[in-house]
Amino acid sequence: MSDGTGEREETTLFGDHSETTHLSDVEAVQFLDTTLRDGEQAPGVSLTPDEKARIARRLDRADVDYIEAGSACTGPGERETISRVTELDLEATVTSFCRGIQRDIDLAMECDVDGVNLVVPASDRHVTEKVGTTRAENVGATRELVGYAKDHGLWVEVIGEDGSRADLDYLEELLGAAIDAGADRVCWADTVGHATPDEAVNAVSRLSELGPISTHTHDDLGLAVMNALASVAAGADVVHGTVNGIGERAGNVAIEEVAIALDHGYGVETLALTEVYDLAELVANTTGTQLPPNKAVVGQNAFTHESGIHTDGTLKDEAMYEPYPPETVGRERRLALGKHAGRAGVEAALRERDVEVDDDDLDEIVTRVKKIGDRGKRVTDADLLAIAEEVTGRERDRRVEVVDLTTVAGGGTPTASITLEVDGEERTEAETGSGPVDAAIEAVQAALSH
Repeated sequence: MSDGTGEREETTLFGDHSETTHLSDVEAVQFLDTTLRDGEQAPGVSLTPDEKARIARRLDRADVDYIEAGSACTGPGERETISRVTELDLEATVTSFCRGIQRDIDLAMECDVDGVNLVVPASDRHVTEKVGTTRAENVGATRELVGYAKDHGLWVEVIGEDGSRADLDYLEELLGAAIDAGADRVCWADTVGHATPDEAVNAVSRLSELGPISTHTHDDLGLAVMNALASVAAGADVVHGTVNGIGERAGNVAIEEVAIALDHGYGVETLALTEVYDLAELVANTTGTQLPPNKAVVGQNAFTHESGIHTDGTLKDEAMYEPYPPETVGRERRLALGKHAGRAGVEAALRERDVEVDDDDLDEIVTRVKKIGDRGKRVTDADLLAIAEEVTGRERDRRVEVVDLTTVAGGGTPTASITLEVDGEERTEAETGSGPVDAAIEAVQAALSH
């Protein structure tokens, strides 16, 4: 809670509860990223070995501690993608998802992973109806599988699937047996996003007495971040999540949201936050799951200001309408122009582009910007510069001119050829793409990269 000066008063949400620790007193929190496994289970997402490798490198650069690279039991193609990640020699511990089957552990070892996330049924629904076993047999099988994996030198985390709907006494028995058998840690899993923060605290605080514990939350009730924070306060020191929160149904908890909440709200350092935005963009573009504009931390609008009042305030004091500087997460502040734009915002946008205007011209430019905004359109940089040229009667220097552009689509691979004049020098490039527009963009980037 803020006292109005930007300083934080002592909060009572976490810490005063008998089963929690104040989050500012938490020593360390790590992340297990499951974008390459749970995230890939989102409808329509399928990653190639090279794509998984690119994402894994960026996760490692962001100081993610554990990377679940996939599920080796899925098939030969998936094992190839996991092996591609393990070949990168990352700082992170690389793991494979494994069901409660010895063959899954063997397949994971073929991929040379550092460890396994061993998922065993925890709720009666999963124990009896899905797997068709008994509680006692499930505990015995889990103990044997952990021993087998540890005998082969693997790091082992045991996850009680559907743990948030399991009988807590039984879940404690199951995960306790895993710890006794040598598991490095256990995980409380809110597999279907069913739990409330109260339930997370109750379960995790109790299970944390067994040994090191992780938390795995989903966002079906919109509580994924809250449940992750509640879990940390209750004793979890590893948070499972995905970049941008992608995953099945409503998705997993977004690691960037938990990371900034811990850092900004409680002073707990986790990820290399300056790497977060580039990582988010890479995952969005690679998976085809685009970011909602209003997405916390990494959405387009997170540090964008259009309202005249907000823009004017931000120009006077950057913290006026932002909780933390955009540079914290690798972002830049952006002033958008539209129907809500004010004089200060338009003037600042022009100044950023080295365009100086007098007061009368500025008034006319603001009027024209608002007219475009009133038609429901966003004023782009090109629009603003064109308006300024027309109002002032001054043409700006053009460093880049399009001389020729040809695109070909249809039966074959879409291609584009472009000739640009850059600072008086002609450059011609041809590229292919997923469509004619994509090919044209690739050709432009190639020409500009000389």
